Amino acid sequence: MVRPHPLANCYRSGSFGLSFEIYPPKTADGDELLWQHVAPLAKYRPAFISCTYGAGGSTRSRTLELCEQISRRFQVDATAHFTCLGGTVDELREWLNWAKQHGVKNIMALRGDPPAGQATFSQVTGGLRYANELVDLIHREFPEFGIGVAGYPEKHPQAPSLEVDIANLKRKVDSGADAVYTQLFYVNDAFYRFRDSCVAAGVDVPIVPGVMPILNFAQIKRITALCGAELPAGLSSKLEAAQDDKDEQFRIGVEFAIEQCVDLQRNGVPGIHFYVLNRATACEQILQAMGLPGE
Repeated sequence: MVRPHPLANCYRSGSFGLSFEIYPPKTADGDELLWQHVAPLAKYRPAFISCTYGAGGSTRSRTLELCEQISRRFQVDATAHFTCLGGTVDELREWLNWAKQHGVKNIMALRGDPPAGQATFSQVTGGLRYANELVDLIHREFPEFGIGVAGYPEKHPQAPSLEVDIANLKRKVDSGADAVYTQLFYVNDAFYRFRDSCVAAGVDVPIVPGVMPILNFAQIKRITALCGAELPAGLSSKLEAAQDDKDEQFRIGVEFAIEQCVDLQRNGVPGIHFYVLNRATACEQILQAMGLPGE
């Protein structure tokens, strides 16, 4: 039976869907700490928890192991990130079959970032070049998976224009994607403009904003520089003034995220996808301030 992506269901039913994104820790101690932080987030009964897939496929087995544990420990659907850099088409099929065996319900289908030391994307010989090709493969041959794809409110750094980027997104949706999850952003108007442009272009699936609560000023400067997201001047000034006070940076970041998420919910988003950086405290405070019930 074809199983639509969970947030597509949430959108149709009018409910508000939450999801959280984690990444594979590098040590056993990191794993244990991760589960301590996932546990309180799971109480909010998210539509899913997703686990990233390292550049160049560097965490391909760990991603599935963690997805399996998410489902088993918390009875929450797991979404595995997967990229074109996973190998040849036959190797991609092999991994997708492996994902089924691990109980994965959904795939976040991405082109993928180049491995460390490589500046540009290089197609695997016998593999796929674009995310829409990966979506098409999953949709045709593995219809039991829900499929999420990435969107970029301030455009992908490598796209020549936002219009071209949205046309690329439309190809992914037309190939079988069930929902769009955006890159992080801190200017909500950029998301609203992006959403309106997507709808005008014929993108007819849920468009879910991605929110990363700011925990550390130096860290978020690096992240926004890499992905091309604007950091508002007023927010940046507050964080810079508090750069020697980690607790104050955290407070400023959470306060801003609460305002951001309340505004997004007020403006009719179908849900929010939180980039939690393997930490729960900020998200817990945000969700409590939004009045969203946990168990």
